[in-house]
Amino acid sequence: MAAITHKITQNNFLGKQTLLVISPHADDEAFGCAGTIAKIKDLGGRVYIMILSIGDLKHYDGKNTIVKGTTRRKEFEQTARFLKIDDYDIVLDDAEKHLRLDAIPRRDLISLIEQKSRVALDRIKPTMVALPAISYNQDHCAVFHAGFTACRPHLPKIKHFPSIVLAYDNPTLFWNVEREKFHPNFYVDISNYLNVKLKALSFHKSQLKSRLHHCSLETLETLVKLRGKEISVEAAEAFMCYRFVL
Repeated sequence: MAAITHKITQNNFLGKQTLLVISPHADDEAFGCAGTIAKIKDLGGRVYIMILSIGDLKHYDGKNTIVKGTTRRKEFEQTARFLKIDDYDIVLDDAEKHLRLDAIPRRDLISLIEQKSRVALDRIKPTMVALPAISYNQDHCAVFHAGFTACRPHLPKIKHFPSIVLAYDNPTLFWNVEREKFHPNFYVDISNYLNVKLKALSFHKSQLKSRLHHCSLETLETLVKLRGKEISVEAAEAFMCYRFVL
């Protein structure tokens, strides 16, 4: 009976959330949060995604393959429809800024996240914000620091104050020299949403790698099953929690 009550309470909590996922690029949202997005939507909550940058990109694949920004946009839009998110914004559609978010003044990124995006904090007033964890990726670091500042404590009557601030997982985080490595302390059981997560990422066809690469569907499945084993469930998404206010 206690276990059933705990499950009901947990689901009631997630079902009341308004989640904003802030993603440096299209596909980061699926790698880190697709299962949590699906679960919150299924339970009656709301989810928004802010993609900071989409643009043309030459892949480091030995073939000089160029993936167009229009392709990335279409792939993300398929993912967004599949996950039934409430709204999204692709903030910058510019090949010059793509993979150069670290060259944009942090104050400008903060302004986009706080006020200017269609799904900015001040507009949708999320209860939960998910940021990309710090890694070797310069864009992820830039977006994390800008988003972290945007979520700073403030008087709620003057500036929106998200109760929960998280950083989400990514298969690339193992390559990290930061002192603050990714140490999960907040988990979402996605045992019933594993296939949904993998399907969401599969729409990003231009970004998927071969089976042995760390950014493959197979590796992602292994990662979420490993995160699940950390909390004794089939599959989970892991986060670092920076603030949790009740």
